[in-house]
Amino acid sequence: MIDREHDLPIVRQAKVLHIGRGSVYYLPRPVPDAELAIMRRLDRLHLEFPFAGSRMLRGLLAAEGCKIGRRHVKTLMRRMGIEALYRRPRTSKPEPGHKIYPYLLRGIEVVRPNQVWAMDITYIPMARGFVYLAVVLDWFSRRVLAWRLSITMEAAFCVETLEDALARHGKPEIFNTDQGSQFTGAAFTGALAGNGIAISMDGKGAWRDNVFVERLWRSVKYEEVYLKAYDSVSEARDSIGRYLDFYNSRRPHSSLDGMTPDQAYFATLPLRMAA
Repeated sequence: MIDREHDLPIVRQAKVLHIGRGSVYYLPRPVPDAELAIMRRLDRLHLEFPFAGSRMLRGLLAAEGCKIGRRHVKTLMRRMGIEALYRRPRTSKPEPGHKIYPYLLRGIEVVRPNQVWAMDITYIPMARGFVYLAVVLDWFSRRVLAWRLSITMEAAFCVETLEDALARHGKPEIFNTDQGSQFTGAAFTGALAGNGIAISMDGKGAWRDNVFVERLWRSVKYEEVYLKAYDSVSEARDSIGRYLDFYNSRRPHSSLDGMTPDQAYFATLPLRMAA
């Protein structure tokens, strides 16, 4: 899709096609098939046992006959962007120069669309390789407001996803993320602050602080990703896009009294806008 000989700059072509610039300039190194298989298994184990760290995951893999060292597991977890999810003191050092914002949602009742949005990134396995999926989610309705795929976890594609959500749906009162460097950088927090949006960040490793996004990942992976073996990034983008359309418009949620995210999101917006 990108024409490197065209007069239009590559940056502009990527923006028009809604493709992260990193996916254009970055040339990925091939990952051995055996390592990809371990990463896929780690992804499933992480969803099943989100509290498991590298030591426990190594033990779970060993019980399945996979011989791998703990350091190797830690390296793969870092590459996949996963860590053990449990509450612990903030003893780790943040990205140098990046401000960590407090968690603002404790004790708050979320009662309407666009009150709180959340964003996260997850690892998506393919037949030969992997990509990363970022989504912006409305907490009240569980509706996916914007999403992007990228072959790197760079901040640019997160900012593009955020800007897409803001352009399509206005702005929330509070925006919640984890403490990943993609979300603590000046480009991302500046886009939020510039729109007058209160910034909230999870306690490090505290999965309950962003539980609705974690539930979305389970749905996406068990109902879509694990049933497929995408041959290319474009195939993954098309197939995941179809699933997210289904998730928003047709998939009922018990937590929404059987409504779909679209129904829960749009039902009260006209009333609020008219008021």
